[in-house]
Amino acid sequence: MNKVAVVTGAGSGVGRATAVKLILQGWNVVLIGRNEENLEVTADLSGNPSLCVVYPLRIGDAAQTQKMAESVLNRFSRIDALVNAAGTNVPKRSLEVLSSEDYHEMLNTNLNGAYHIIQTFLPTMRKQKSGIIVNIVSDSAKAASAKAGPAYVISKFGLLGLTQSINAEERSNGVRACAILPGDIDTPLLDRRPTPPTSEARAKMLSPDDVADCAMLAINLPERAVIEELLIRPR
Repeated sequence: MNKVAVVTGAGSGVGRATAVKLILQGWNVVLIGRNEENLEVTADLSGNPSLCVVYPLRIGDAAQTQKMAESVLNRFSRIDALVNAAGTNVPKRSLEVLSSEDYHEMLNTNLNGAYHIIQTFLPTMRKQKSGIIVNIVSDSAKAASAKAGPAYVISKFGLLGLTQSINAEERSNGVRACAILPGDIDTPLLDRRPTPPTSEARAKMLSPDDVADCAMLAINLPERAVIEELLIRPR
């Protein structure tokens, strides 16, 4: 029986790259994201759409997340890996211009969304006595920067703390968690910076595949081993 993974943010960037790599290894992958068309593109890029389940979902909606989890578990009866790669930022991100609406939207997407989806699948992982959760965080979880903005930084500090909490509480239940902390990645999220970087600057950044390879390293390790935190930056 194929292993089962759920990947959020699967319509682009690191989420898409990780989902494709999982499918190439023969996993069944549930593709989660806001845009159904982008998820369908990911399924086609995998070369094996039959292993994909496309599930449009607004990350951060607790009720809809619960319905999604019930649908996944009714179909597969298990979950072996959860990759939280969904994330967002806004152009007006500094304290001087950050709106309350944008602040809450970023917290809801980058942190609360991951929390809700983790909580829906943890009971099944506990019952299985196995499962890995990979959270795509950011090196902004190590130190604040004006480039990232406070709402993004707060959400990523929180996501790192959530990852640590999973390992502190759930390792006896066979559940592992890995926080991947990338530096700059050449993804569509860069277009939301106040001044998007040039193509020359993007060429020097990490690629989504680089970060997806880190996720696959954590996922493919024997269950006796866990990478709790992995910091990766452009050379």
